Amino acid sequence: MYKNFFNKLQKILLSNGWWAFLFILPAFLGTFIFIIIPIFISFGLGFLEWDLIRSPEFIGINNYSELFSSGIFYKVLWNTFYYAFATAIFSIIIPLVLAYALDRKIKGSGLYKSAYFLPYVTPMIVIAIVWTWIFDPNYGILNWVLGVGDSIKWLYDEKFAMPALIIVSVWKNIGYNMIIFLAGLQAIPESVNEACELDGATGVKRFFLITLPLLTPTLFFVSIMTVISSFQVFDLIYLMTEGGPGNSTMIMVYWLFKQAFEYFNIGKASAIAYILFVIILVLTLIQWKTRKKWVLNE
Repeated sequence: MYKNFFNKLQKILLSNGWWAFLFILPAFLGTFIFIIIPIFISFGLGFLEWDLIRSPEFIGINNYSELFSSGIFYKVLWNTFYYAFATAIFSIIIPLVLAYALDRKIKGSGLYKSAYFLPYVTPMIVIAIVWTWIFDPNYGILNWVLGVGDSIKWLYDEKFAMPALIIVSVWKNIGYNMIIFLAGLQAIPESVNEACELDGATGVKRFFLITLPLLTPTLFFVSIMTVISSFQVFDLIYLMTEGGPGNSTMIMVYWLFKQAFEYFNIGKASAIAYILFVIILVLTLIQWKTRKKWVLNE
């Protein structure tokens, strides 16, 4: 087996293809050293007890069994699903509506596109500072606009902290998803739109019967990427709530960070990482397997 591999490798190097191998070698080495090797090492760490000081101790599946038997794990799991799905739903619906409106060639559409996309390229630290001020119960602008005084504590209230983070996350992601949807809408042939008008399909009827089915490949891409990114959020939690109050905004990636770099429980952190990996993998596979039922031309 190895002999055949090296024979093929020798033929590649001796032919003109060795230039291609030479050019991809740095990228391959970087991927192998910084991605592939850490994947296998972190999987092994999930079966160890290690605090970065003492020697690692093999404990089998104890890290996983401790997680599944702890109450905070299910609270964190619920918080993660709550945040991820709420963010994903609104980060798909709102950009889709905005993209459809901008595709109508409204006046000043270029300005609107820039304004909606600006939050996406703004550093998260800036966004966190601005929105922390907006949500402040004493002098924040949001409570003043709503006329509720300081009765809503937002980031300091277990009932409102997670919705506040969802608002910020959706606001930041609107621009990117809107541009993707806008590209999908503009890829629809103009002849289709003209035929719809001739057949009397306009407005909402045209959107749901013609535009949306033609847009399902774009919708499929956006839904997968949005769900994955929503499960991996870290910086927003770290900068605005640090998982509080009362663990109401503690999600799996931030919990993983605390286990690894505050409690120095590397084994448990690795176990959390692979549980999260399995969750994302299963959800992605479900989306991929069901695509033929609703995505056009699949």
